[in-house]
Amino acid sequence: MKKLLTLLGFVTALLMPGVAISEGTVLSVRAEGSVHDYTLAQLRALGEVKVQTTTIWTEGEQHFVGVPLRSLMAGLGIHSGTVTASAVNDYAVVIPLADASATAPIIAYERNGATMSLREKGPLWVIYPYDSDPAYRTEETYSRSIWQLNRLAAE
Repeated sequence: MKKLLTLLGFVTALLMPGVAISEGTVLSVRAEGSVHDYTLAQLRALGEVKVQTTTIWTEGEQHFVGVPLRSLMAGLGIHSGTVTASAVNDYAVVIPLADASATAPIIAYERNGATMSLREKGPLWVIYPYDSDPAYRTEETYSRSIWQLNRLAAE
């Protein structure tokens, strides 16, 4: 039943682009043999970071709000290794925690003052502050900027 409700939420978000998933699990994190499910409210409660940057996928400066990947993983006792980030369509990338800082990347749950629907690359999007450092403007970093994120796995 939980999977059906989650699926219905994703379909609603896809069909109604101004509506993002606000209730229920938006992110599942597998770490040290356990799965931790987070709602949007729980992610917000972890402490937010704001990033203003341009992206190669959007026009003009964008304003993102999210939780730093490093903080999310540290809260689960994970401080090293890699994190596999997976999207709704099962696209996956590997992000080394050694490359994560206190402010980058973030798991963005808000863009330009609103939550994001699937059609708008949501409900979650891995974002780096691309404009703040040329090191963030590489193919490798862009490839890690996964949108429609819904799962993380610490390894």
